[in-house]
Amino acid sequence: MTGQVIWITGLSGAGKTTVAEQLTLRIRELGLNPILLDGDVLRDLFKNTEVINETYNREARITLALKYAHICKILSSQGFTVVIATISMFREVYAWNRANLPNYFEVYLKVPLDELRLRDPKKIYQRYDAGELNNVAGLDLCIDEPLESHVTLDFAKQPFLWNSREVIAEHLISRLEILIL
Repeated sequence: MTGQVIWITGLSGAGKTTVAEQLTLRIRELGLNPILLDGDVLRDLFKNTEVINETYNREARITLALKYAHICKILSSQGFTVVIATISMFREVYAWNRANLPNYFEVYLKVPLDELRLRDPKKIYQRYDAGELNNVAGLDLCIDEPLESHVTLDFAKQPFLWNSREVIAEHLISRLEILIL
């Protein structure tokens, strides 16, 4: 019995958690019992372990993202649909996921930096500009945009999709139907 992993990625402020929560709700309405994982929550879980020590450089982030992926693998191997919202924008992670996660489905929320700076719910961009943060994904920390995502929601090219999280969730459900039903 193999489940599915829906990996929602994008930079900070792209709406990953919001989309993941709404998608999880919609999947529940279809009669399944999905598991929602959030990168921020998982990072806090690992914060006091050797896995993470407040270092957000590329290597530390890749190591942490692969931990997330392993958790997803364990849960999906038990038949669960796992929805995960995480930045984790590194080619090594995408490659591992594709090779090791059956029914892997990648969603990329592509939002321009100027829009992310306007949203900035965690004040990450503001704190970066003030010199208080470094190793910020997409700014001074190089990321790898997904080149083979199953769905790319591009804020600049598809503004109609961003009207509501319900619209985005429905769009994703329509792309996931084969794997869900």
